[in-house]
This record gives sequence, C-alpha cells and structure tokens, in this order.
Amino acid sequence: MRNGFSLITAIIFIVLIATIGALALSLSTQSVKQTGDLYLQAQADLLAQSGTELALLALSTHEINTTNGCINTVLAQYPDNANPMFNIEVSIQYMGRGLPDGAGGGGNCDLVSNAVVTDDSNVTLIMDTVVTSVVGVATEPIRIHRRTLQKP
Repeated sequence: MRNGFSLITAIIFIVLIATIGALALSLSTQSVKQTGDLYLQAQADLLAQSGTELALLALSTHEINTTNGCINTVLAQYPDNANPMFNIEVSIQYMGRGLPDGAGGGGNCDLVSNAVVTDDSNVTLIMDTVVTSVVGVATEPIRIHRRTLQKP
C-alpha cells in the first residue's frame, strides 16, 4: 500500500516538473521573439523621423509653382530597394496662400487650405509618415504613423 502512494507521488512530481520546464521553455522563446520585435519597432520609429527629414530635403530643392506643382508623396525603402525590410511613405498636405491647387490645369498640390492670411504661416505642411514592415521581417506586422506640422 505504501509503495502505491510513493509511486503516485513520484508520477505527480514528474508531471509537475515537466509542466514547469515546458512553461519556462515557452517563456524564454517568447522573450527572444519580443526582443527582436522591439528592436525592429525602435528601428521603424527612427525611420519615421528620417522619412520626414527626407521629405523636407526633397522639398527644399523644389520650387512650388504652377509649372512644377507640389510634391505630395515621398516613397523610400530601407535598407535598399533590392531587399527591403521597411517601406516608408510620406504624404504631404499644404496650407498657404496662392498655392497651385490643380484647378484650371496648373499645379497638383494636395491642399488643406489655400486661404492662410499671415505671411509667417504661408506654405505650412502637414506630413504623415507611415513606416510598415515587409511581410516576414517580424513575427507581428509593424506599422508606425507619425504626423508632423512643418515649415520648409
């Protein structure tokens, strides 16, 4: 009778140790995945800032008029176009006075307002930067959105 209780106790003890071991293994693999995803998310956040600055650089060399129009979108990929990990898209909307709005055949500005009164606020930009991970880069898809108000 005593040997039977010892056997049952030993089986329960082995099952308990196996359950704790399986739980520890599961948690350790999950933390490795989370560490990788957190690194990629931090990288995507930095790319959102860099994408905004890239769009400002593109705008600094572009003259806004009815012939040239406006730059409404800036697209980029990181690290390169052949094997990208992230897609970066910057959408630009304009606020100002006398900007080409596409009416009458001239310009193509994506306007929020073309009736800004003050000279200091003329040609103000709303920039939406979206960074998305390419499928298969992270265990969960990464999407960072950053909206800024800029003066070029």
